[in-house]
Amino acid sequence: MENRVSIISVIVENPDSTEKLNKLLHDYSKFIIGRMGIPYREKNINIISIALDASIDVINTLAGKIGMLDGVSSKSICSGV
Repeated sequence: MENRVSIISVIVENPDSTEKLNKLLHDYSKFIIGRMGIPYREKNINIISIALDASIDVINTLAGKIGMLDGVSSKSICSGV
């Protein structure tokens, strides 16, 4: 299957899910180009962007697993290349 470059945007509202999120990202690290996290202290949330080079199946699986974590939301967008 052809790889795509994509971004998964994540909002973490439950800090107790951070350890599970980091474990998932470690498990998929071979697909991750880079990531950026921004703590938004005034709202007590974290905003994370994850850049990937992976198949659509891998992207959707990771985004789905992230979104299933308690207090964590995720959305993905893919390039055409």
